[in-house]
Amino acid sequence: MSNPKTRRGAISVIKPDRDRRFVTEDNPFEAMMSRFDDAARRLNLEPGLYKVLRSPEKQIIVAVPIMRDNGEIEVYTGIRVLHNTSRGPAKRGSRFDLAVTLDEVKALAAWMTWKCAVVNLPFGGGKGGVICDPTTMSVNELERLTRRYTAEIIEILGPDSDVPAPDVNTNERVMAWIMDTYSMHKGHTVTAVVTGKPIEMGGSLGRRDATGRGCLVVAKQALARLEIPLDQATVAVQGFGNVGSTAARLMAAEGMRIVAVSDKKGGIYDPKGLDIPSVLEWIKEHRFLEGFPGAKVISNEELLTLKCDVLVPAALENVITSKNAGAVKARIICEGANGPTTAKADAILDKKGIFVIPDILANAGGVTVSYFEWVQDRGGYFWDEETVNERLEKIMSKAFDEVVAMADKHGVSMRIGAYMLAIERVAAMHRMRGLYA
Repeated sequence: MSNPKTRRGAISVIKPDRDRRFVTEDNPFEAMMSRFDDAARRLNLEPGLYKVLRSPEKQIIVAVPIMRDNGEIEVYTGIRVLHNTSRGPAKRGSRFDLAVTLDEVKALAAWMTWKCAVVNLPFGGGKGGVICDPTTMSVNELERLTRRYTAEIIEILGPDSDVPAPDVNTNERVMAWIMDTYSMHKGHTVTAVVTGKPIEMGGSLGRRDATGRGCLVVAKQALARLEIPLDQATVAVQGFGNVGSTAARLMAAEGMRIVAVSDKKGGIYDPKGLDIPSVLEWIKEHRFLEGFPGAKVISNEELLTLKCDVLVPAALENVITSKNAGAVKARIICEGANGPTTAKADAILDKKGIFVIPDILANAGGVTVSYFEWVQDRGGYFWDEETVNERLEKIMSKAFDEVVAMADKHGVSMRIGAYMLAIERVAAMHRMRGLYA
C-alpha cells in the first residue's frame, strides 16, 4: 500500500530554508529558486517533479580559444545551460560579458523556462554566454569568438533542440555569424537555428520593439485593473536601452506621461512630462542622456523612488532590494529587465500593496516574437508588422489575465501567481510524458 505521506497532493513537500533564501540577496539563482520553492509548495508539487524542475538538464562549460588580431592566442570560457526542454527546444539569449557566471546563466535559463510557459509558447529555457570584454575586441575578433563558441556547442544547437537569440553585448550581426557557422557545419542554410537575425536573413518584423511593446501591453492592463486612466498615468523608466526606450516611446504615444528616464550615467526628470521624441533624438546624437536641456538631473537611485503610477526597471538585475524597496512610491512596477527585484524586496513591495508585473510576464514580448520568427522561418512564410504586433498583444493580454486569475485564486502576488502558472504547465507536460529510464 502506498504511503499517504508521499502520495501526490497529500502534503506540501517544499520547505525552503527561510534564512538561506536571503543569505545572498543579490544571487540571481537563489532569487529565482526562492520564488520557485514558494510556488511549488503552494502547488503541492510532487517530490520527484520538484527535483526534476529544480535541476538544469545540461550545464556545459567550454574553452573558446581564438587568435587575436596581434597574433596572440587567447582562451575564453563559454557557458551553456539548458534548464528544461519538456515543452520544446530551449530558447535562450547568448551574452558576451565579463560578469557572466554559471549561477547567473542557470538563473536566466530557468527564468526562460518559466517565461515561455507563462505565455504558453512551445519552448523550454536555456541561456548561454562567453566571459569576455567585447569592448576591447575588434569586429574580426568578435566574429572569431562567436564562430568558435558556436562550433564548441554545436551538438546541442538546432531548430528542434536549442535556439539562441541576442542578449547583452550581442546583436543581429552575432546571430548572423551563429546561423552561418551552424549552416556551414550542416551543409545547408538553417535560418531557424537562431532568432533576432537581420530581416534579410529571415528575421521577423517587430522583433526589435517586441520586449518594450510587451511591457506596454501589460502595463495598460494593470492600469485598467487599478482604474488609472491612461492619459493621467505617470511613468518612470530606469534604463534607456532598447527595452526602456521602446517602452517609453510607445507609452508616450498612448498618452502616458513619462516623467523620468535614465541610463548608466544617470537620469533626467520633469514632472510635467519629458518630450520622448526629443530625448530619443538627443540619444541618437549624444549617446547618453547627460546634458539633455530643460530637465532636472537625477540619479538612478532617485528615479526608483519617484512618485509615479508605473515604474519600469529596464536595466539591470537587483536594483530594487531590501534597502530601497520601502522607499518605492510607484503603484505599479513593470519589470522590463530580468531579475530587477530581489526576493527579499518582494515581501516589502507586497506589504506596501504595489502591483508588480513580474519579469517572466512583463518582458516576455521579446521571446514571443522570437517564437514568431522561428515559426516564420520554419514555414517559409513571413508576416507583416501589423500581424506580428496584433498576435503579440493577444498572447500578452491572455497571459496577463491568466496570471491575474491564478494570483487571485490562491491569494498570492502576481509574481508567485506567474510562477505557479508556469510550473503547473511544465509539470503537466512531465506528468504526461513520464520518466524515461
